[in-house]
Amino acid sequence: MMNKKTFTNMALAFGLGLAASTVSYAMSCSSHPAPPDNPQTTEVPAGRGGYVDLTYAAEKAVNSVVYIKVTTNGRSQMMESNGPFSDPFFEEFFGDFFGRGGRQQQRRIETPKRQGAGSGVILSEDGYIVTNNHVVENADELMVKLNDNREFKARIIGTDKSTDLALIKVESTGLPAITVGNSEQLKLGEWVLAIGNPFSLTSTVTAGIVSAKARSLGASPGSIESFIQTDAAINPGNSGGALVNASGQLVGINAMLYSQTGSYSGYGFAIPTTIMNKVVEDLKKYGTVQRALLGVMGSDVSQYIDMQKEKGNNVDLGTVTGIYVSEVTADGAAAAAGLKAGDVILTVDGKKIEKFGQLQEVLTNHRPGDKVSVTYMREKKERSAVVTLRNIQGTTTAVESLDTDDMGAALRPLTDVEKQELGLRYGLVVSAIRKGKMQDAGITKGIIIMQVNDKEMRTKTDFDEAVKAANMSADRVLWIRAKTQSGLNRSFTVELSDQTKK
Repeated sequence: MMNKKTFTNMALAFGLGLAASTVSYAMSCSSHPAPPDNPQTTEVPAGRGGYVDLTYAAEKAVNSVVYIKVTTNGRSQMMESNGPFSDPFFEEFFGDFFGRGGRQQQRRIETPKRQGAGSGVILSEDGYIVTNNHVVENADELMVKLNDNREFKARIIGTDKSTDLALIKVESTGLPAITVGNSEQLKLGEWVLAIGNPFSLTSTVTAGIVSAKARSLGASPGSIESFIQTDAAINPGNSGGALVNASGQLVGINAMLYSQTGSYSGYGFAIPTTIMNKVVEDLKKYGTVQRALLGVMGSDVSQYIDMQKEKGNNVDLGTVTGIYVSEVTADGAAAAAGLKAGDVILTVDGKKIEKFGQLQEVLTNHRPGDKVSVTYMREKKERSAVVTLRNIQGTTTAVESLDTDDMGAALRPLTDVEKQELGLRYGLVVSAIRKGKMQDAGITKGIIIMQVNDKEMRTKTDFDEAVKAANMSADRVLWIRAKTQSGLNRSFTVELSDQTKK
């Protein structure tokens, strides 16, 4: 099973009032439920004594959860080796006296082939499957196993690191698609089931209740979080599996567990379907997620007031709920609509906003160019504004995924012989050039690309990732540092700005 990704999360520990613990991605697998007899039904069957009969939900959903086997091929790369005198102290006083014993040592590292496991949920009869981004990222091969033991090779349609979601596809028909429910209708204390393959125990079903909604964990920088918190057991191997309600409808994608040991200790977290639906739709249509931004930074009002009290300040905002706006982006949507730092956002499109996770969840369901009504408090007086949401570039147009093959250049890593001859440790050679962005920037055949936006170019994957990141950034520019075959330094600027339109 693939190694869990764990990290110490002080923000989470603070939010829950606990000692610093770990949040683990629950790498997992799953099974799949048969198509519902009546997709419209929301009636929950009751057992003897009026108790909810969870066997109905389990039987309805289990066949829609699949096991995903992930293979990552071995990699060969050059790594800097710390010699006995690699400390900067020695370099400062002795220079290159110790020669290759210092930082200049290089050695080739062969990473082994790795295999891991995760879960996914069948969304359509023609083979679209949703899972976690962390399950499939860096995968060279994906194999999907259904609950009836049929196996299919899968391909990635698109991924979204911010929400930790990914869409993959197998080529088949008549698959047991799950019924997607509305996570907004979940209530605290409502029964839910987590279905997956923890510790390679396939088709495992655990039960619990909804412990909290719109939970933000601060799992990674830039992440969009509005988790459903549940005490249904989620363990390593559950990632990408289904969280279903008592009607057997999908309400969340299992993603994380909160633990001091790396294994389940009471809390699991799932991505709600309100976020999943929009991400899946965008990945199908655009190849990337259309992120609508309000252009504000802030925190829950309760957190802001508590922080001010700790500083000895008494704060009266006229409300004790909402989102306190600490910063407004100069060219953002909120600034254009007249919002300022110090305002408190109360509602968006009529929905009461009490947690930052709720604000993120609402915005995730919109695209750049959409208009939303915002009610906010300023100087204890309620105001309203209509805000036209923008993308990361500050425009209202859709951002298309960018195929690096259309850049107009064929790239390959330097060979060992070329590195020795040119005195370089890494680099990508432009082996062919045709009409496209690279040629327009003045790049010619034979140029050796060393860095793109300060990222070292060692593999073609490095270049692809740099282009993708630039395409989704505010600048949408590649700053390229390169060398000629004769060793002269060159720099190029590749504009991606016209790639937003079809």
